[in-house]
Amino acid sequence: MSNAPVLFWFRGDLRLKDNPALRAALQTGRAVVPVYIHDEKTPGIWKPGGASRWWLHRSLGALAKDIKAAGLHPLVFLKGAADEELKKLVKATSATEVYWNRCYAPYAIARDKALKQDLKESGVAVHSFAAALLFEPWEIQNKSGQPYRVFTPFSKALLEKSGAIRPPLQDAVKGTKPAKPLAEGRPLEALGLMPEIKWYEGMAAQWQPGEAGAKKRLNEFLDGGVGQYKAERDFPGREGVSRLSPHLHFGEVSPHTVWHAVSARIAKSKDGRFIANAQAYLRQLIWREFSWHLLYHAPDFPEQPWNKQFANFPWMEDEDLLRRWQRGQTGYPIVDAGMRQLWRTGWMHNRVRMIVGSFLVKNLLLHWRAGEDWFWDTLVDADLANNAAGWQWIAGCGADAAPYFRIFNPVLQSRKFDAEGDYIRAYVPELKDMPAKYLHAPWEAPPDVLAEARVTLGETYPHPIVDHSEARNRALRAYDESKSAA
Repeated sequence: MSNAPVLFWFRGDLRLKDNPALRAALQTGRAVVPVYIHDEKTPGIWKPGGASRWWLHRSLGALAKDIKAAGLHPLVFLKGAADEELKKLVKATSATEVYWNRCYAPYAIARDKALKQDLKESGVAVHSFAAALLFEPWEIQNKSGQPYRVFTPFSKALLEKSGAIRPPLQDAVKGTKPAKPLAEGRPLEALGLMPEIKWYEGMAAQWQPGEAGAKKRLNEFLDGGVGQYKAERDFPGREGVSRLSPHLHFGEVSPHTVWHAVSARIAKSKDGRFIANAQAYLRQLIWREFSWHLLYHAPDFPEQPWNKQFANFPWMEDEDLLRRWQRGQTGYPIVDAGMRQLWRTGWMHNRVRMIVGSFLVKNLLLHWRAGEDWFWDTLVDADLANNAAGWQWIAGCGADAAPYFRIFNPVLQSRKFDAEGDYIRAYVPELKDMPAKYLHAPWEAPPDVLAEARVTLGETYPHPIVDHSEARNRALRAYDESKSAA
């Protein structure tokens, strides 16, 4: 059976370069059958949301073209429970080995463990590799051998080990292509990823899913934004962030490639400001690692508060307020701009994510899970660990979270980080003619200013759905109540 093919299972690593498991599969010298299985059963409630499905469709299409151009066996698309579909494919191809890169979502860990055992008992060898994270989630521990609960010491521990971050694999992707396909699957369109209603035009205009798009985005960031990252990242009206998050989430570029590319620029620079800015970006990669560290050690992290004091927090339920937040109709321009950017482009600036998150869980007193679910469905970078960590951080119930009593004032945040209103005007066009003095709080504008800007509160733009001061006091009372109950 030395000439039997081997299978390579694409999961969250939709790239050819710096792909350890694919490299190992190709080094066998045998025909490699690459497969992607769209599985909506195993993830349960965490199956991909609408925006992620759009990106996934585009990314898989790009990957299939890259595989063809590399002269490899065509990518096989399957649909169904991944463990069952993979076992069927093993039998159909008589493959004796399967290769994959490890996934760390709780459902994936459980599935892969059982599948590996089943295949082993059938005489099929399974080889799994680390590719999605700089370090395995269990590799960074405190001096007591326990997982970290606070980001700063975790960050320091990772930096101390950063010399062990492997460089990206540079060898070319070469393999043996059989005379005819050894397996056939479904057409990409049959996976049913694309929405029937074409609401994704804004996303299509903003993004280039796929490995080539990731490379382009990284190069643009290295040549521009990385040197101003720390100074510019909080201003949503500027191009101050990398926008690499969806490419990292889908594995179109590895974190190793990004880490070493940024580190190389730091090593070449003698400009202290450049170095500080670039190091601030590396800190964001470490936060990504920390999020997966938390999820690995607390599998219920996306659904249960890390701080159990919040298990009985008196969250409100108000579908009308939730819908107005989702649709960007809160009457607070910076919040509305963020929510509309999310709907239009499938992405939101990180500073604004914190603002809209604080508004939901503190001004509106709605459960952080409602925000987490909405982001899961609408973000192209919807990442299970990062999404949970971000929402629990802003809600005050996560590991090393912002204290619940630290409540963002959306007007002050708006004036500080979008002073001239460029971001608001881009996504809330009904306010585009408002002078900057009143743009952040239109209800404070005199009638003649509103009239000149053609703004009628309650008609062309909503009144604020809550008073910030009153909402803040209500949130603090709820927090005190939860502390007493705990």
